[in-house]
Amino acid sequence: MKLKIGRMEHGANNLITDVPGVTVGHCTVDTDRHKTGVTVILPCQDDIFQNKMVAACHVLNGFGKTTGLIQIQELGTLETPIALTNTLNVGLVQDALVEYLCKRAEENGYGIRSVNPVVCECNDASLNDIRHRAVGQKEVFEAIQNAREDFSLGDVGAGKGMTCHDLKGGIGSSSRIVEIGTERFTIGVLVLTNHGSLKDLTIGGKNIGMDIEQQIRENTPDEGSCIMIVATDLPVTSRQLGRIIRRCSVGLARLGSFIGHGSGEVMVGFSTANRIPAHGDILAMRSIHESHMDKAFRATAEATEEAVLRSMLYAKPVTGYSGKIRHSLSEFWQANS
Repeated sequence: MKLKIGRMEHGANNLITDVPGVTVGHCTVDTDRHKTGVTVILPCQDDIFQNKMVAACHVLNGFGKTTGLIQIQELGTLETPIALTNTLNVGLVQDALVEYLCKRAEENGYGIRSVNPVVCECNDASLNDIRHRAVGQKEVFEAIQNAREDFSLGDVGAGKGMTCHDLKGGIGSSSRIVEIGTERFTIGVLVLTNHGSLKDLTIGGKNIGMDIEQQIRENTPDEGSCIMIVATDLPVTSRQLGRIIRRCSVGLARLGSFIGHGSGEVMVGFSTANRIPAHGDILAMRSIHESHMDKAFRATAEATEEAVLRSMLYAKPVTGYSGKIRHSLSEFWQANS
């Protein structure tokens, strides 16, 4: 699908996994009653609990049930994979991540007394019978097992039952290249989209949502949620990373979202450049000069905008358990592009 957002260079596959070492896995639950699932972002292939990553988070609007953010804010590190799922499955997915980390620690010969699993959610109840909580340990372990660099977008994994601008939402991703001096770095974004109002949908400065609304007569308030995960190999401090991930909001705004009252916009970022050992004394870390932050800001904004659009364009139409239909943006793309 042809799509040109911004002016910066894409990564090789235009995915968050263009950041070396990052993989993404899905497990999709697709039955008559359930349109849901789980998506897991693995920041590295080695033991992240023993070698943590610089991390940051930001809550733009807090109508959400995410876990693990308090410790990220306090310590500035990430020590587990990041899982995405639906609202009522957060507890079960968190429990599964704890079990995964404990088993891996035992295999590697050390014990765990505390662990900070990060689980983020959006509410897919308009298409999924959310009360039955169809995602648990089996599905989380399957998503981890399925993790790879080349992963699917759209109505897969945690994105199966999501809605974006009253059309089908889901999982989207994009990446940008940042050049600093003689070095090239990657910023990748993965989104779980479940936000926005159709009448506000704007692409390339053109409000196409109004035209689509006339065809399907669907328009709700700007509510729901959008989870934005930023990965990079830029050497940055937690403070710098916090500044970078806040620019995800620019991508949402450019598409027409004003971040409504009932929406949960949560941003989590990590850098693979500096690893923090579980034990140690003095750390030596690289970080970019603040004068180069604009490049990272633009890259994050562009990648987020494109990731949201890709979540909608790659999603197929889905009929929920109650008969509600969510159309795909791809059904209207040619007529409005």
